[in-house]
Amino acid sequence: QVQLVESGGGQVQAGGSLRLSCAASGRPFSAYAMGWFRQAPGKAREFVAAISGSGGSTLYADSVKGRFTISRDNAKTTVYLQMNSVKPEDTAVYYCAARKYSGQTIYNLEYNYWGQGTQVTASS
Repeated sequence: QVQLVESGGGQVQAGGSLRLSCAASGRPFSAYAMGWFRQAPGKAREFVAAISGSGGSTLYADSVKGRFTISRDNAKTTVYLQMNSVKPEDTAVYYCAARKYSGQTIYNLEYNYWGQGTQVTASS
């Protein structure tokens, strides 16, 4: 069983930056691919970014490519989402997810564990 706890959400002005963190329990952390998803009011949950267990491979949604960076520290069992040049349309609840395999994927149904979410609000 893996427990995930997100932090770092809040309000940010358009063009600003924010870093989300997701602390995970469970070993070995490197066996899990990790992903970030988001859900805006009235919309379906969508993929944002994912990283392989080793951290050597990443995937990004086109909408965040070049602005967001996913990374992980396996020693600290934590995954991060660095959000730069934030836009109002990035406003959503952001969820961290863990997959019981080391290969990352964009499909939310392939993730086995989810955090409770953290709100990000970007104002123009």
